[in-house]
Formats: sequence, structure tokens, C-alpha cells
Amino acid sequence: MHPFVVNAAAAFSLFAIPVAGYAQAAEMSLVGTLFPPVIHKTFRIEMFRRGLQDLGYVEGKNYVLESRLTGKQDFYRPDLAKELVSLDVDVIVTSEVAGGRAARKATETIPIVVLNCDPYHLLVETLARPGGNVTGQTCMTSETTPKKLEFFKMAIPHLARVAYLYNPKQPGPTLGLRLAETAGRSLGFTVHPVEVSDAGDFKQAFATITSEQVDGIFVYHDFVTAGQRPRIIEFAAQSKLPAMYGFGSWTRAGGLMSYGTNLAAMYRRAGRQVAKILGGESPANMPVEQPTTFEFIVNLKTAKALGITIPQSVLLRVDEVIE
Repeated sequence: MHPFVVNAAAAFSLFAIPVAGYAQAAEMSLVGTLFPPVIHKTFRIEMFRRGLQDLGYVEGKNYVLESRLTGKQDFYRPDLAKELVSLDVDVIVTSEVAGGRAARKATETIPIVVLNCDPYHLLVETLARPGGNVTGQTCMTSETTPKKLEFFKMAIPHLARVAYLYNPKQPGPTLGLRLAETAGRSLGFTVHPVEVSDAGDFKQAFATITSEQVDGIFVYHDFVTAGQRPRIIEFAAQSKLPAMYGFGSWTRAGGLMSYGTNLAAMYRRAGRQVAKILGGESPANMPVEQPTTFEFIVNLKTAKALGITIPQSVLLRVDEVIE
């Protein structure tokens, strides 16, 4: 623990009553975070703080965040993870397989909480018993690819050719592609992979989608596609193409539809995991938590602009309708 650590961010702390067995006012814990800037621009970090607060940890009172922001081309640099280790943080919080690997390479002893959508088996022995210094949350993005495509086909029955926009350098999107191709065959359409590894790839990717004359776009959410969300949504609108996205933030930003877990809630659960670790629990025995609920969201305003009528049978299965 770090009894004398201070941070200017403490002035903006939330307030809570400590919970016995977890927060101890006499000690100051140091929580290291390793995230790309796109995450810090969202409500998710605030929800992470709330998760800590749920178990009595208040920023500036009994813990301090020590953040390292990764760049666009140097995602989860190992040297940043080493910096956090050199500060003797009590826990490291990061996301994706790349972040988990960077942190694990930097330390085998400091607990690591990874918010990783998939595939989590690259980081732990099993989800139930991680076995090392890594645990966290999984949002099961690749595993839900077939369900996303099932809903997509139900909503857009004429789908025959679907562009699969993804980052081939990450294991999750690559696994999702295999599942998408299998699902496509059973649902009656072909899947056309379109690769994007960084922001510079999107111009060519959009040209490829246009030349392929697809009927729709499936966007696999990762840090590359998330960083270009407005651009992707705008392209789909201008091209008059329906698109399926992985999380509700895309649909609320103007995308047609999405299916996935609630990311803000996942970050709050991660905050609770960190609080438990600060309270003495071992990540080796702390199961990787899987989502229990998923949100199917449809933007009817976007559907109208695209000239699409969503079948009533589909709307009956929607969790949120944006009008």
C-alpha cells in the first residue's frame, strides 16, 4: 500500500462510506490503468470508479489512479506496463489480449484485471480458475457473432452478401470471422472479409465494400474500429447499407442495430473486482466474469433514413428502440 501517495484528480473524487473488510481509510492504494485514449473519453472509466466505490473505495481517499494512455500505433506498449510496475502499483487494469499480455510480461506477481472481449483462454488457465495473477471480465464478442448475424438476417431478410469489417491483427476479430463464415452458410449469405489494421486502412476498406456490392456490413468492435466509429457510421449511411454493430454505443450514435453486452456495466463490475483484490482476494481464485445479459438495440430513425422497415417480429425481440 502507499500511505503518502497524492493526486490532483482527488479533488474530483466521488464520496462513499467505506465498507468493512475492503476499504481502509488509513491506507492509500495505487491502481494502475493501461488503456487507449478512446476508453478514457467514454463513461466507462467513471463506471469503473463507481464499481470501486460500491465496495468502499473512493478516489483520493483510499486509492489513487495512475493512468498510462497508449497511442494509436503503439497499442499497449510494454514499456508503459513496466512503468506501472516500477511505481509498485497494487493492481494493473487494462483491456484486450494485447494489454493483458503486456502487463503479464511486465509482472508475474502484481494482480492484473483485464477487460477482454475474447478469446480469454489466451490469458488464463480457465475462466473459473484463472490460476495466475490475471483475472477480469469478458464480453464474449466473438462468441456472440452468430447471434448478431441471426438478428441481422431476421431484420434484413434480403441479405445475400455481407462485408465483415475487422482487424486481422487481433485474435478476437479473427475468431469472429471464422464463426461468421460458418453462420453465414447456415443463414444463407456469404461473408466477405475486409481488413482494417489502423486508421489509414479505412479509405481502401470502404472502396472494397463498395466494389463488392454487398447488402450489409458487419462491424467487429475492437480498438481500431471503435476509434473510427463516426466515420464507419457515416459511410454506412451514405452508402445506404444496413449495418450490425457489437455494442449499443454504436446504435445510439446513429448506427442501425447492435447486439452485445453493456460495456459500462462491465467496467463497473471490473471496479468491484479491483476492490476485492485490494481487500486481499487473489486473482488466481477469482473467476473471469462473463456477461449474463445482452442488449439488442435498433435505431428506427436510421432505418427510416435507409428506407428499411424492420419486421414486427424482430421489434418484439428488441431490448431498446431508438426513434
